[in-house]
Amino acid sequence: MNMNIIRMTGGLGNQMFQYALYLKLRAMGRDVKMDDVSEYVLDNARPIMLWIFGIDYPKASREEIIKLTDGSLNFFHRIRRKLFGRKSLEYHEKDCNFDSRVLEEEPAYLTGYFQSEKYFADIAEQVRETFSFSEKIWDNLDKETTDKIRDYKKQIADSLAVAVHIRRGDYLNVPEVYGGICTDVYYEKAISLMKEKFPDAVFYVFSNDVKWAKEWARQYENGQNSFVVIEGTCEDTGYLDMLLMSECKHYIMANSSFSWWGAWLGKAEDKCVIAPGLWQRGSSQVDIYTENMIKLSGD
Repeated sequence: MNMNIIRMTGGLGNQMFQYALYLKLRAMGRDVKMDDVSEYVLDNARPIMLWIFGIDYPKASREEIIKLTDGSLNFFHRIRRKLFGRKSLEYHEKDCNFDSRVLEEEPAYLTGYFQSEKYFADIAEQVRETFSFSEKIWDNLDKETTDKIRDYKKQIADSLAVAVHIRRGDYLNVPEVYGGICTDVYYEKAISLMKEKFPDAVFYVFSNDVKWAKEWARQYENGQNSFVVIEGTCEDTGYLDMLLMSECKHYIMANSSFSWWGAWLGKAEDKCVIAPGLWQRGSSQVDIYTENMIKLSGD
């Protein structure tokens, strides 16, 4: 079976990186399918969200996954594995950076996050076109939410909009990985730099903790710059935040794949993108950054 299967995992931002790899492998002439089952059978799994772009993809069957990973529970296969070892074709990216072998292995069951533009830089326009928001995103929204999001969209279009993404919630529970990166100092420096570059900037704040974000934004309010905290979205409609972020002109990112894509999808040719100089504690993740990003320390 001369096929590659990509294991999908994580939330929307990670799913987009994995699908961008799918597009790259397809552009290379490979037969590729997605495993969107193995990671999503758990009760606490994040929802699969690629439907927001109208994306339809070939799904790997259970039999195809078992064949590539040598995971059959058949008695004779289990005995063979005990005697001779497992013959899995699973390949996991070697670390958090670009791994050229991911593009070379075939057949393979590919696992990882693939968080680098280097995987798809040569087909960037195809990726950008693929990640265009579908009209389907409005179908299941109530009128109040629809009106609110469209009003935000108009405000953003009519202003010198800077998106500020602040990730709290789950990040606060893993300080050994995410702590001390997007600190108050990081945001102070980033906002100061944006104000210096764009005196008329309006800052649109995106956060999974709106109540906290409102308190936080008050410290920066003055007569010249205004801060608008985006409200009305939730875990199930978080893609609306990405839609609005992508409409902004400049970006202050969090160390989040969701944040990364919100900025990357921004269409302004002269966009200024500020990113935390450290992505995760305990790893040297350098290929997550694109050439145009300004890296600031949280110290």
